[in-house]
Amino acid sequence: MTPGLVIFDCDGVLVDTERLTNRTLAALLTECGFPISGPACQKRFMGRTLEAVQEIVERELGRNLPSDWLKQLRARDIESFKAGVEQVPGVADVMDLLDERGIPYCVGSSGKYEKMHSTLGSAGLLPRLIDKLYSSQDCERGKPAPDIFLLAAKSMGHRPQDCVVIEDSLPGVKAARAAGMRVFAYVQDPVCDREALRAAGAILFERMDQLPDLLFGNA
Repeated sequence: MTPGLVIFDCDGVLVDTERLTNRTLAALLTECGFPISGPACQKRFMGRTLEAVQEIVERELGRNLPSDWLKQLRARDIESFKAGVEQVPGVADVMDLLDERGIPYCVGSSGKYEKMHSTLGSAGLLPRLIDKLYSSQDCERGKPAPDIFLLAAKSMGHRPQDCVVIEDSLPGVKAARAAGMRVFAYVQDPVCDREALRAAGAILFERMDQLPDLLFGNA
C-alpha cells in the first residue's frame, strides 16, 4: 500500500549523528559520576529524549545530575556539529523519489528544534525540511509514547493508519506501532538490536536504496 505520509526520524536516519552525539553524552555522564562508553550509551538510550535519559540516570545514581547538565550537553553537541554532519547515504535520493511521486514527508524526532536545525543544516537537508519538522519538545511524552508521530500526522493532515515511519531505535519503533503506523527500521548501525526491533513490529532494512521497494510494495 502506497503511504499517504512518510515520517522520518532524524538522528541516524537522516543524519549520521548517533555515534557522535552518544560519544558526547557518554563523556558528560562519565564526568557526572555515571561511567559509560559511547556505544553502551547509544545502545541503551538511543531514541529517547534527553529528559528521559536524565530521569533514568538520576534514578540509578540516587541523586540529581547538575542543574545545568542539559545545557552543557546541548552546547557540546552544537559545537561538535560545527565540524560537519553527513547525510545518511541515499536518504536524499529517497526524498527525491517521494517528491517525484507526490508523496509528502516530514520529520518526527526526539531532538529539540535547535539540534535539528544544526544537524540538518550542516548536512544540507534543512532547506527541504525546514517547514516539516516536529519535535517531542511539543509533546507531553517522548518516544516510546506515540505522541510525536500522532502530532506529525495530524499536522500534515493524514490519518495514522496511512502513515509510514522510518526509524532506527527501539523506542521509535514502539512509538510508531503505538500510533498505529507501519514502521521500517534502518539497521545499518551495528549497535542496533535487530531482534528487538523486529519483535517490536518493524520491517528491517540495511541500505536506503532498499527503502523504495518497501514503501511501494515492490519487494
